[in-house]
Amino acid sequence: MSISDTTRLLAQIQKTALDAIFPPGCVNCAEPIDTPGNLCAQCWPEMTYISAPFCEMCGFPFEYDAGDGLICAACLKRPPVFSRARAVLKYDESSRNMILGYKHSDQTNRAPTFANWMHRAGVDLIGDCDFICPVPLHHRRLIKRRFNQSALLAKEVARLARKPAVHDLVIRTRPTRTQGGLSAKARHRNVQGVFKVNPAREALLEGARILLIDDVLTTGATVNACSKSLLKGGALKVDVLTFSRVVRATNTAI
Repeated sequence: MSISDTTRLLAQIQKTALDAIFPPGCVNCAEPIDTPGNLCAQCWPEMTYISAPFCEMCGFPFEYDAGDGLICAACLKRPPVFSRARAVLKYDESSRNMILGYKHSDQTNRAPTFANWMHRAGVDLIGDCDFICPVPLHHRRLIKRRFNQSALLAKEVARLARKPAVHDLVIRTRPTRTQGGLSAKARHRNVQGVFKVNPAREALLEGARILLIDDVLTTGATVNACSKSLLKGGALKVDVLTFSRVVRATNTAI
């Protein structure tokens, strides 16, 4: 047996021993499970996963399939700046604690699992992109939170996709109020003119297809503002991939 084979065997034995003492837990409720990075049998069916049919632009899920290329009423009324958006699951009572725990309670160990699901949900978008970048935090909020949840997801998605991640492609020029609790109009006003392309990355952006990563898509205000800055800076197109999205009953298939 070679040294490398021995090293791998010892690592596997160590992992098996640790799993026996500290079994992996469900990423939502922490109940012991057999395979790390998964949901338990109770939590899995509680989640609402987003799959076709959905709006070709924003990814809003439809209740019935009326053909390819459907656009929801919201996108027909006000088309998004980005080309396409996709998400893994619906942000609701079942998924809220799992997502907020990741975002606000330092449970960053969930990032690889979330990114793995995002990689599957966004395979078409990933295949079309040249670079992957996260929605940035302002440096004051980054210092306070200690990590950018979107940047962690972008890093993991890029690793799985074998695509380059550029974490400073877009910068946030000033601090803003948190978007939580704001109306749709207030959210758009809150992020208006906030993002700009990093001057050091302008040459990299010219003619590039960008995949923008965020944790939750609510009204689309943040990713729209970010996409606008990327397109203004020379990007050819921008797609958006998030872990979850808010689903509103007002979006109907047209």
